[in-house]
Amino acid sequence: MATAHAFAATADTLDAFVAAWHAGQLTRAEWTHGAHVAVCAYYAFEREPDATFAIVKTGILEFARACGIVHTATSGYHETLTRFWTLVIAAHVRGSGAGCRWDAVRTALDRFGDDRDLPQRAYSFDVVRDVRARAAWVAPDRDVDLAATIATAAATRR
Repeated sequence: MATAHAFAATADTLDAFVAAWHAGQLTRAEWTHGAHVAVCAYYAFEREPDATFAIVKTGILEFARACGIVHTATSGYHETLTRFWTLVIAAHVRGSGAGCRWDAVRTALDRFGDDRDLPQRAYSFDVVRDVRARAAWVAPDRDVDLAATIATAAATRR
């Protein structure tokens, strides 16, 4: 059963949620996996993957700073997971045929909002705990279809 995401109930609640995120007004408890997916899809609707990634990365770092989260080699911001999800969600949004930003977010939440384990299926190692992957982008080395999707999305960056 899919998780209900109240912040995406309407286009207005979604806009308010994204604004609150940028303003540092969300709690850590509100910044869920689904929230990450929604914000990424929100920006991917009208932007290329690199522009989306830049906005999402900056926002995550600012949110973490507002919450007092300390970034270390083993905790805090994760470069590979942020880029991975940005590429996957951007490819999904482009292929979804969504007519508006809210539709793009809802389709991304339907597909990825409960799927926190997708990166583990795309990597042959524990990408979540890998210090190298936390610090710098590491491309997936498993799941040919997913790797091809990410490669295609990454190629649009050039």
